[in-house]
Amino acid sequence: MLLACQQISKTYYTEPVLKDVSFHMEANEKMALTGINGSGKSTLLKILAGRENYDSGHLILPKECRIGYLPQIPEIDGDETIYEILESAKADIFRMESSMRSMEEQMHHLSGPDLDNLMQAYTDLTHRFEQADGYAARSAIEGVFRGLGFAEQDRTRPVSSLSGGQKTRVALGRILLEETDLLLLDEPTNHLDMNSIEWLESYLSSYRHAVLIVSHDRYFLDRVVTKVVELEHGTALSFTGNYTQYSQKKAEVRKAILRAWEKQQDEIRHQEAVIKKLKQFNREKSIKRAESREKALSRMERIDKPVDEHSEMHLQLQPRTESGKDVLEVDSLTKAFGEHLLFRDQNFSIHKGERVAIIGRNGTGKTTLLKMICGLEPPTLGSCTLGTNVQIGYFDQEHQLLHPDKTIFEEISDQYPTLTATEIRNVLAAFLFTGDDVFGLVGNLSGGEQGRVALAKLMLSEANFLLLDEPTNHLDAISREILEDALRQYTGTILCVSHDRYFVNRIATRILDLEGGNFVNYIGNYDYYLEKHEEMQAQLSAAAGDTGSVISESKQARAEQKQRQTEERRRKNQLASVENRIAELEARNDEIDAQFALPETGTDLPLCQKLSAEQSAINEELSELYAQWELLAE
Repeated sequence: MLLACQQISKTYYTEPVLKDVSFHMEANEKMALTGINGSGKSTLLKILAGRENYDSGHLILPKECRIGYLPQIPEIDGDETIYEILESAKADIFRMESSMRSMEEQMHHLSGPDLDNLMQAYTDLTHRFEQADGYAARSAIEGVFRGLGFAEQDRTRPVSSLSGGQKTRVALGRILLEETDLLLLDEPTNHLDMNSIEWLESYLSSYRHAVLIVSHDRYFLDRVVTKVVELEHGTALSFTGNYTQYSQKKAEVRKAILRAWEKQQDEIRHQEAVIKKLKQFNREKSIKRAESREKALSRMERIDKPVDEHSEMHLQLQPRTESGKDVLEVDSLTKAFGEHLLFRDQNFSIHKGERVAIIGRNGTGKTTLLKMICGLEPPTLGSCTLGTNVQIGYFDQEHQLLHPDKTIFEEISDQYPTLTATEIRNVLAAFLFTGDDVFGLVGNLSGGEQGRVALAKLMLSEANFLLLDEPTNHLDAISREILEDALRQYTGTILCVSHDRYFVNRIATRILDLEGGNFVNYIGNYDYYLEKHEEMQAQLSAAAGDTGSVISESKQARAEQKQRQTEERRRKNQLASVENRIAELEARNDEIDAQFALPETGTDLPLCQKLSAEQSAINEELSELYAQWELLAE
């Protein structure tokens, strides 16, 4: 066992954050720490890292345990370059290497006992160097540098010139290279694109030591961790398995507690009724029996009703009007900023009811595309044309469409002046803004709170085409699931940009991968994209060195995608045709039933026979159509 937390408690002022938190970790375990925002996850990481004191309990760690800690906002600055910061993680190894080179030089000038002593010291140092994987140090630095998405020109960039997100990536890289016994990572996937996140998954999965992760990236947790500790109401509950397994087990635990609570409530109500009846008899024995039951009832250990967090926030997204079949047509679209070309001559269309996710590396133009569709950014060439009756609802990841100088109440009332004060309060309450909260300034809200305001505006827009730019940023896991459920029930059309692969996997029915300036189409969710993308990469790798073959494979992949699109359209058309025929036959069946109910039909034997034969034929055809519909719907 590497780490044991035993009844750790922490209070800020008079507010308890952690209460009797207990769990343990093994030496090479990969574990997630989860819970809603404000549940104490970051506080617990600081305690484990020695950055924060705790009020009571016991924290057990080996004396020689080396801990690496990545906070959400790391303290990193100065004139050192990105590469120098990464190299500093291997400073001990490079010092050993320098000493080895110095010893090698001295060997040329020594003899006898002096040479023997130096050779012994050199052997010992070489052994330590090999144990520390010294020969692999430079390749490890290069792998982390590339894996975290840094380009060749970033090698000599001073850290002082970087953005906050870039500094976080540098700090993450340094901590990974230090290879500590216990790695504490607070939201490590923030500021990483999908390729970098996938690289980090692979790196951590093969990491030789223990890792404790706080992250809202559920897909990432699914692929890395084997244990989940949930913080809820200040206490900890441990689950074996990844995030999905934890989520399923938690639901089962909650159901069991709810059943126990309901059973106890039934018992309480029964005892109270018996006590009341005994007292009504108004006899000495009956009153004593009632008092005995009251004492037993007061000693009963009450089960707390489990709180369903999902019931606290209510999000319903439904369009006011239906759009036409063709929602968006992108024709010969080109976008460049000066000499920097994002993409050229791109074509694709989006149809009613589709849920399309755009994925790709940071800086490839995903957000820019959404802005062009909204009319907030002009295309360099080409066009983005909206279909008939299309009404856009836009969720901006930077929340630039919110007004920092307005109150939350004004943000809603100014956008929707026909709403009454009560209606506005009801909407905001559905997004957890109650009482005087609604008069707080938007500019003073956290990222997650601003996200909830933006979602409230989106819900009220009743748009039929939602453009969502990183909608799950800053939302905790529960809020993300609420948003996902609402979007899955939404009957309009969705085009979203997201690095949240769990979100994309649940929402998307189609993926547009923006890679190398081209939008590559995949009909399916993120799991399907991964499968087909790996197949395509394998085909391209097999054809490496043969340009004509590579082009042929790429054309073949595009042809396959086009074929799948054609097949999907054919399936949808067949499904609609079958549904229309079923509706016609069921309507005719109703008409025949109505005719049978008429008195004159009962006396007309030939008509009865004719109607009966027609109905038998209809029922036989309906039986076949239902089976056909089930196959098409699958």
